[in-house]
Amino acid sequence: MTADRQALVKARRIVVKVGSRTLARDPELPRRLAAQFAALVAEGRSIVLVSSGAVAIGCNRLGYATRPTDVPSLQAAASAGQSVLMRRYDEAFAEHDLTAAQVLLTHADLAHRARLNNARAALGALLEAGAIPIINENDAVATEELRVGDNDQLAAMVSPLIGADALVLLTDVAGVLDAAGERIPTFTNRSAFTDRGSADRVGSGGMQSKLEAAHKAQRSGAAVVIGPAGHPNVLVDVFAGRDVGTYFVPEEAVLRARKHWIAYTLRPTGAVLVDAGAVQALRTGKTSLLPIGVLGVRGDFHVGDSVQIIGPEGTEVGRGLTRLGAVDVARAAGKKGRDLELIFGGRSDFEIVHRDDLVLTPH
Repeated sequence: MTADRQALVKARRIVVKVGSRTLARDPELPRRLAAQFAALVAEGRSIVLVSSGAVAIGCNRLGYATRPTDVPSLQAAASAGQSVLMRRYDEAFAEHDLTAAQVLLTHADLAHRARLNNARAALGALLEAGAIPIINENDAVATEELRVGDNDQLAAMVSPLIGADALVLLTDVAGVLDAAGERIPTFTNRSAFTDRGSADRVGSGGMQSKLEAAHKAQRSGAAVVIGPAGHPNVLVDVFAGRDVGTYFVPEEAVLRARKHWIAYTLRPTGAVLVDAGAVQALRTGKTSLLPIGVLGVRGDFHVGDSVQIIGPEGTEVGRGLTRLGAVDVARAAGKKGRDLELIFGGRSDFEIVHRDDLVLTPH
């Protein structure tokens, strides 16, 4: 066991993600995963599996020579493949007296607060009952505009949803590789990364997506490993603290679930442009975004929507839920006191984005 991987040894709630490409290359992977899940469950751990593969299976069943790019064909392939994917997992887990439970989610399920809470409650009940939730994006109904993106991102969103201590992203390479093609045991330097093992036509993810997902999960307090699915007993070794894959240390400055949702699940519908003074105030103090620091707006958004906050250099300062629509933000831009009272009928003490609804972007 390596000293820096103690968080993995102690992890009780775990998310594991496996992709289409990895499954396509190893038809026996569901059975090997089931055996490892059984060993981890016997140690008192609860596990959620995020699995791709339905579209790839469906393409084969429907006779598609390559993965389609149009939405209707992708939806058809997902419909034809999901039941087969679940049957494989169901049979594999049943060999170890584990119950597999299908959970299909869309981005809309995760972005809508009430539906998100329903999903959290359902997953919690499944874990409490000792089942293994197997999550996939509901590709049969998801449109391009409403997709999560890929299952690496879905796994990163599910991690705070269940309060995961750890996330393992399984891939077909040894881990994150440096420019010389050598595995990086502990990831600290993003500039050393090279995108070996990127997406092919079977799947939709790649190492870049895994790095983004790892960062998101780290910010929820999870330890992360990007590791080789082909390594014998990879999950058992990971959670014994052995030097397998690439390890990402959990961040100390953890985002609570709601702020993680604002930062990484919601999609901004517009932007509020701010001056340098506002940037400094936001970054140095726990303050709300006030009208005086606003220069203008971009896009059309409404009260309660997610917006980006963009500094004078064009970089994102943060994201948050706006308390005014785009038209009113534009009217209030740069104003304070008496000017705001004249514009808004006597009201001057409001925030564009309240600090409770604001998440700063790391810089």
